[in-house]
Amino acid sequence: MRICRKCATCCVAPDISALGKPAGVPCPHLAEDLTCRIYATRPAVCRGYRPDELCDAIAAPTLEERVARYLHLFGLDQAEP
Repeated sequence: MRICRKCATCCVAPDISALGKPAGVPCPHLAEDLTCRIYATRPAVCRGYRPDELCDAIAAPTLEERVARYLHLFGLDQAEP
């Protein structure tokens, strides 16, 4: 079992439809210290997230780099036509 790195990539990179948050945009509940301001009442999708091999695949020193790697991995870094 992997342990959460508390890197906040999962709060920025994927879309979170329960919050109307598009991919690549920080969650409106993400605090500056990369913690969740609504942790106790966060949506089920956030509660159910568990760190996995994807966390290892996108590991990088900065949040910006981790998000870019995530978006690239899923082909979401393509410019809109």
